[in-house]
Amino acid sequence: QVQLVESGGGLVQAGGSLRLSCAASGRTFSNYAMGWFRQAPGKEREFQAVISWSGANTYYADSVKGRFTISRDNAKNTVYLQMNSLKPEDTAVYYCAADTFVGRLYYRVDAYDYWGQGTQVTVSS
Repeated sequence: QVQLVESGGGLVQAGGSLRLSCAASGRTFSNYAMGWFRQAPGKEREFQAVISWSGANTYYADSVKGRFTISRDNAKNTVYLQMNSLKPEDTAVYYCAADTFVGRLYYRVDAYDYWGQGTQVTVSS
């Protein structure tokens, strides 16, 4: 029903910035929450940020507060993750995700039905 495609990953030095994009196609709804997760080698997929299509509410993982910003462009059906002050520990594959009525469980992987293929972010020290 919904297809998600991430882009914008790459290799940056510590302290640098990247802007990830997630383009949605197929059936979309105004009340879809859009989230960003990341997964480093050997680790579980971890919540980073979420934004609601029906409002301006945003929530962030403690590890990225003040450094990452999630935003949306509804005309383009696209969600962004602006990543500043990147650290080597930010190195991971970053995934976008979507679902309706995520609610208070927005930080859980199983709260989302739709996932993109991921984009690699590598931060060198």
